[in-house]
Amino acid sequence: MAHEVLINVGAGETRVAVVGDGRLEEIHIERTAGLPEGEGGGRAGHSVLSNIVLGRVQRVLPAMQAAFVDIGLERAGFLGAKEARCLADLPGFDAGLPPITDCVREGEAILCQVIKDPIGDKGARLSANVTIPGRLLILVPNQRGVALSRRIDDEAERERLNRIVSGFDGLENTVANAGYIVRTVAVGAGEAELREDAERLATAWAELEGKRRTARVPSTLFCDLDPVQRALRDCVDLETDTVVIDDAAALEDARAYCAEAMPEVLPKLRLHEGSDLFEAKGVEAELEALLQPRVALSSGGWITIEGTEALVAIDVNSGSFTASSGLEETSFRINQDAAAEIGRQLRLRAIGGLVVIDFIHLSDAENVARVLQTLALSLGRDRTPTQISAMSEFGLVELTRKRVRDPISKFLTEPVRGLLSGGRMKTVATVANEFMRRIEAEARVNPGRTMNCTAHPDVAAWISNEPVVLKRLRERIGSRFRINAREGWPRTRFDVAVEAPRPVSVPVAP
Repeated sequence: MAHEVLINVGAGETRVAVVGDGRLEEIHIERTAGLPEGEGGGRAGHSVLSNIVLGRVQRVLPAMQAAFVDIGLERAGFLGAKEARCLADLPGFDAGLPPITDCVREGEAILCQVIKDPIGDKGARLSANVTIPGRLLILVPNQRGVALSRRIDDEAERERLNRIVSGFDGLENTVANAGYIVRTVAVGAGEAELREDAERLATAWAELEGKRRTARVPSTLFCDLDPVQRALRDCVDLETDTVVIDDAAALEDARAYCAEAMPEVLPKLRLHEGSDLFEAKGVEAELEALLQPRVALSSGGWITIEGTEALVAIDVNSGSFTASSGLEETSFRINQDAAAEIGRQLRLRAIGGLVVIDFIHLSDAENVARVLQTLALSLGRDRTPTQISAMSEFGLVELTRKRVRDPISKFLTEPVRGLLSGGRMKTVATVANEFMRRIEAEARVNPGRTMNCTAHPDVAAWISNEPVVLKRLRERIGSRFRINAREGWPRTRFDVAVEAPRPVSVPVAP
């Protein structure tokens, strides 16, 4: 499916949307607030996913087969025995898991990687089997062999890629005794391209090893690419028509990255000027819809998505739709429509963990099989691993999706406290970023004019207390502005007023 990648760069966050056939297919948001300028090797943002850290083992818990590792965050990271087994010095170990005490010891410094961001009150999930992602390949320094993306389904292509990459072991400028994972975008790539990617990964690994020898503990040794470069690496493929970026500086950085890593993408890069990119493409409205539980289906029915601590429940409702051929056909049509949409919603909402879907009851076993096949195809486009159960006699289907980050509802909103408890409202950071986008929009149409910007006290304070964000906002708009706090306003209300230009006095000749 042909698609375009839209990259919106703001003072406080970077947002990446993948749009195919006019519909939002992926959304990634990374905040650039909260870190001092230059921290993390210059990478801004709260996400620590894929960071490689030299950490120190705080506690080893044999009963849990796990250890807690200080990686420099508020909470220690969690390292399970499965993810630590590469550290066990057990030649000939083939089955089961080694005891965690054979993998790590308290007080020991170990190299580990964040495989899941901290979520809620849980620390980051860690793995000692570190990897470094490239454009076509992923380097696995501690594990020999070649694995291929499950989305590469052509057997002849799998054999070709496996043969090429298997030959890299021992070659000059590559990592000795290392393994590789071949990414989906490597389909059709030649040996020279793959070798070049392997050499870039070897350079990154050598730099990391050099830092390790002199680093204090805990210390971050490797950060993934910045949000724009990561979007180019992960979201752009042969089906991408254009990559639209609304920031000139970010576009230049993207061109530099593409010139080095993916020159074939250079002609696809475009600069968006004028109106807000996400508003112009209809993405902003779709983002707002993701915060609502009900999702309308094209057939006239709908699905309702509700989260609990234990699981996410999805209910399928036929609404007003009725097929002329009877109840079974009505149920089948609605279920098919819902199954096709559920995979997209799980991706967009970043829902992970256990999901239970309550489909409308079907009597025909063939119809049940076709609905499950549609659901599998819908989930098959997801880069995050999922597993699907059979449909129960009550029409329930259970599935699990790997939980990598907070759902978008938790990222953008928080529980309402007080009289309206039970609902959710946008967080201060979410509203502050919307406020700053409005300020930038007004500055574009009123260049050089002073602006009076008013918001709820918490929102005004959030911006004022983020010096890096405030500095970027000033640099981006190039106009004078004042941020004022207004007591009594709801959190989501803000206003930007442009001052009238001062009259220019013209001297009159005597």
